[in-house]
Amino acid sequence: MKSITVYCASSTSLDQEYHDAAEQIGKGIASRGLTLVYGGGRIGLMGEVAIAAAANGAEVIGVITHKFVAHEQANESCDELIVVETMQERRSIMMARGEAFLVLPGGIGTYEEFFEVLVGRQIGDHTKPIGLVNVRRYFDPMKKMLEHGIEQRFMRPALRDLLFYDPSPTVVLDYVTSGTSSQPPPEDILPMHG
Repeated sequence: MKSITVYCASSTSLDQEYHDAAEQIGKGIASRGLTLVYGGGRIGLMGEVAIAAAANGAEVIGVITHKFVAHEQANESCDELIVVETMQERRSIMMARGEAFLVLPGGIGTYEEFFEVLVGRQIGDHTKPIGLVNVRRYFDPMKKMLEHGIEQRFMRPALRDLLFYDPSPTVVLDYVTSGTSSQPPPEDILPMHG
């Protein structure tokens, strides 16, 4: 594995525990000799992951829209800063450039990115591992929502096998870089009839 895509918040008004996790992820990516692919921002958790990764020797690839550059949010220190027109282009490039996906807490943009990655995994467009750093149990409500969908038979139980949750940034990094994820067969994961 050479690269990992990280999705996370651009919010700056967060409790210190979230910032600490972002810094650990950046350092962990560097210590594993990986390239960071992320949303190209210099603020919030995005900025902290990128700063920590770069400070510890990792290559950093940012993907950002012109709109966010205009709002002075771009990290001009990236080794490669890709500026695109739309969020759709941004998501496509971030998905293509990473060999694993790691999700830190974030807002609706982070959720949108996460669900696109999850759907891609469900339908077999990719088989890349997906790990969520569940700092302060942030993702528990989403996990409960997915379980509700399984209980109501809108989703298959094998969906659980596509995701790895842990509160420890190191444990999640170890999982997504281990090469241990497996893809359920289509009949176990796709929402087929009958």
